[in-house]
Amino acid sequence: MSDAIEQFGFTAVPRSLDKLIATQSTKSTSKTVAVDDIGFPDTPLAASIHAYAKENLPRQTYNHSMRVYYYGKLLHQSTSSNKRTNTKTVGRAIVEQHFPSWKCSPETLLLAALLHDIGTTPANHTSTHLSFEFAGGYIALELLKSHHAEVAQAESVCETIIRHQDLGDTGMVSTLTAIIHFATVLDNAGLHGELVAQGTIESVVKAFPREKWTGCFSSVVRKECEVKPWSNTTRIEGFAEMVEANKLMEPYDG
Repeated sequence: MSDAIEQFGFTAVPRSLDKLIATQSTKSTSKTVAVDDIGFPDTPLAASIHAYAKENLPRQTYNHSMRVYYYGKLLHQSTSSNKRTNTKTVGRAIVEQHFPSWKCSPETLLLAALLHDIGTTPANHTSTHLSFEFAGGYIALELLKSHHAEVAQAESVCETIIRHQDLGDTGMVSTLTAIIHFATVLDNAGLHGELVAQGTIESVVKAFPREKWTGCFSSVVRKECEVKPWSNTTRIEGFAEMVEANKLMEPYDG
């Protein structure tokens, strides 16, 4: 049980991003890291879910999901013993700037990043009355189990997808959820940009262009609230406007 908790990112951390920022081991300036130096899980499961995401997600959403993986990978150093995962090692001076003690296999992070918005695809969004995060979590859970992921890994990804917009100041979330929180608010709203160097953002955006992602995602937010006025997204007041005010990513949105 304890191995699964660490390997699949279940360790509990504060839900508050501000509290997590305050716990950083060092406040040194982020250094630039190129996409090619961050590494990508080389496993059959990662390859099959990557292919699924690339086929089923709209191109802009796929690119966003890949950016979330690369930004998220820089936030922590995985010390998991997951033997199925083989990635390049990012220099310790980079990954230890922020949350080096966090443990989550790169493969699990990739799965969560690739599938966190699967509930927003046209087919999935209109096929259920569920909020897109809940629908996406259940879709991911069954998909990963059908691709022979370990149950605990599939459950970790499901938990994170369901809670990936569950921002707040109280309670706890899993390590994996916290990583996805930081990476998604960075890409979607330009928050906590100090965690990733501008040169890194430029490298990630060059590999996975935003292609007016700000407008695309704000439209998704508005559609969710219009079609499902009971949805989880409605509790984030002014969410679409906050996305549209993303000044950090504005230069790369073309």
